[in-house]
Amino acid sequence: MTLAKADWIEGMARGMAVLESFDTERQRLNATLAAERAGIPRAAARRHLLTLAHLGYLETDGRHFWLSPKVLRFSGSYLASARLPRALQPTLNRLAAQTGDAYSAALLDEDEVVIVARSGPTRVLAYGVHLGARLPAHATSTGRVLLAALPKTQLTAWLRDRPLARFTAHTTVDARAFRTLIDQVRTQDYCEADQVHELGIHALAVPLRDARGRTVAALNAVVGTARAQEGALRREVLPLLLEAARELRPLL
Repeated sequence: MTLAKADWIEGMARGMAVLESFDTERQRLNATLAAERAGIPRAAARRHLLTLAHLGYLETDGRHFWLSPKVLRFSGSYLASARLPRALQPTLNRLAAQTGDAYSAALLDEDEVVIVARSGPTRVLAYGVHLGARLPAHATSTGRVLLAALPKTQLTAWLRDRPLARFTAHTTVDARAFRTLIDQVRTQDYCEADQVHELGIHALAVPLRDARGRTVAALNAVVGTARAQEGALRREVLPLLLEAARELRPLL
């Protein structure tokens, strides 16, 4: 959304930037690291860290800060009130019970996808796909499906000056090759990602569209190498995902 300059609250924006500077790579930050990650002066970062700790969103030993359980209030409220996860969960549960594989649904958030619903075993995934997990969009089946749904001008803007990190030898990191890959996903209307984020993990995703035809999320299945070698993804799982997407469309 567009925002008038008079409505912009710089302090709130900086505070959120500090809060978002905590992630799986950096769980504990001091003022210097928080300032670097948030892109603000160290003195400002220190004040925001202390304020967030005072409000209970951070814990501290006096030097380093880390997230407290209170931050889960936001995710819990979203999952309890948002229509999309509640609409998807019964279908994910049914698919997981039917095949024994892991299923999840994700939304695009800048250069990552966020898991908003999931069901099935977690043992197949070394990195873990839990609610709220954030994964690189370019190296996941769901991310590629969601990027394929963008207008080409938006995809160009997304790719501009954005490094594509390599996670395995199968990760596409060249921008031109990645654009070709996304064009293929757009044409076939599904994406199979073969060990692009983690070795031994194979995933397949389809778009979830609402009644107006807009892609609102991506639905995927994840299997291990044994199941993939059996041809289960395209032969068995893809028809299930496509049928689930058709069934869900009136609910989205």
